Amino acid sequence: MPVIIKEVTYSESIYKALIFLVISCPCSIAISVPLSYFSGIGKASKEGILIKGSDYLDGLRYVNQIIFDKTGTITTGSFKVDKINVLNDNYSEKDILNYFIIGESFSNHPIAKSILKEKKKNIDLNLSNISNFEEIPGKGIKYVYESKEVKIGNSDFVKSKIDDNINYGTVLYLKVEDEILANIVLIDEIKQDAKLTISKLKNLNIRTTMFTGDNEKIAKVIANEVGIQEVKANMLPQEKYKALEKILNTNKSTKKVAYIGDGINDSPVLARTDIGISMGGIGSNAAIEASDIVIMTDELEKITETIRISKKTSRIIKENLIFSIGVKILILLLSVLGIADMWEAVFADVGTTLITIFNTIRIFK
Repeated sequence: MPVIIKEVTYSESIYKALIFLVISCPCSIAISVPLSYFSGIGKASKEGILIKGSDYLDGLRYVNQIIFDKTGTITTGSFKVDKINVLNDNYSEKDILNYFIIGESFSNHPIAKSILKEKKKNIDLNLSNISNFEEIPGKGIKYVYESKEVKIGNSDFVKSKIDDNINYGTVLYLKVEDEILANIVLIDEIKQDAKLTISKLKNLNIRTTMFTGDNEKIAKVIANEVGIQEVKANMLPQEKYKALEKILNTNKSTKKVAYIGDGINDSPVLARTDIGISMGGIGSNAAIEASDIVIMTDELEKITETIRISKKTSRIIKENLIFSIGVKILILLLSVLGIADMWEAVFADVGTTLITIFNTIRIFK
């Protein structure tokens, strides 16, 4: 410094250099940014939302489209047998229900779990005679029982030509050998917060879509009820994956697509999408493992809460960065002019660090 400016002594130069050194310490930046992400993840955890990393918390604010699975996500996933239509007079309702319960005993699908609730009404079950059980994702199940091939599933799976004319629930058919013996109608209630959640997402300019393996008639009824903008029905798991891949390829690079599901069949889609969100209560272990965010309470309204936390975290990070960098530059300039001394430099370091930490705590409010 004395070499450049003759009036400045070596002691003054060393003092100014120490001031510069203290001011340039990046403590406030190094602490406040990761602390903000930790606080955001902690706040979400308090609300029953598990976020597996800061990248996913930050990415939520860029989401412009959310794709929903139907069963267990938009609806409760808790089916109830509403009606049993017996098509062969040689069988009773109890016989028909036994066929369903025997087959669904080997499945973890929400529909299977709901049918098994009827098990208490039946005492004639013999699972030792079942063999060659196979579950076909998105279609149904088949097995051999007492040397007879049994199929349970949708109309395409059993090749039914019966016009069920049902538009309020899910219809499963029972086929033994080459004869369709019956069908049952299961009803699944829409979650209470589904309509409100979709409305809030629209207000955030987020497009909503629903993927489902159900028939188009039922899917559109549910979508219209809650306000979902686009529906894709009769989808197999691989078709969901291909449809998502197409959406991702056409989506703007700065925006992200989120998928919300709960079943084992949703796992590939949850893993492929930008941000995968699963239901922790009713959701399968595979879906929870594949997802980036888990809603433990299965409440759809938590989605908008997570987006709010993401945006608030981002806003506070920007506030902290602007404040700490701005204060450091200001005091640095004042130091050059000889106005600021070591006390101001300490404030630019320790003071800004404490203030940004206190500002970060606002995330929990």
